[in-house]
Amino acid sequence: MALPADETAAGVAVSNLLADYAACIDTDALERWPDFFTEGCVYRITSAFNYARNLPIGVIHAENRRMLHDRVAALRKANIYEKQGYRHIVSVPRTRRGAGAIVESEAGFLVVRITGEGETDLFATGRYVDRIDFTGETPRFASKIVVLDSEKIDTLLAIPL
Repeated sequence: MALPADETAAGVAVSNLLADYAACIDTDALERWPDFFTEGCVYRITSAFNYARNLPIGVIHAENRRMLHDRVAALRKANIYEKQGYRHIVSVPRTRRGAGAIVESEAGFLVVRITGEGETDLFATGRYVDRIDFTGETPRFASKIVVLDSEKIDTLLAIPL
């Protein structure tokens, strides 16, 4: 998909990408999750404190799509964690053109966790700071930095945000 010339069309494409991304996670279709990223992507979950200070430490850090596939494989086969699901609420993104076919985007999010016993609780809030590449057939995340509002990270952070 070529980068739309119209700012509104680019914003709609980014909104659709974010909605599809959240639905992929919320429906437990995690095997498709890495497909939302470019081969040489960066995916990181970090706190607002670390992000504001440009500290590279993250709760989760991946530097390419293969690492995302490995994360899904570990979730399915190796990790032991409480059965749970997510429901994402994502704000309308603010977008601006970056270099070349890149759109830079920021959107707020809220994630509710639903446990295997049916309990629902507020799990995470924050913002997605994204660089989206429009050079392929579909837009993909060149980088997705998940900036958590809280410095307190739940130990049950197993599923991607």
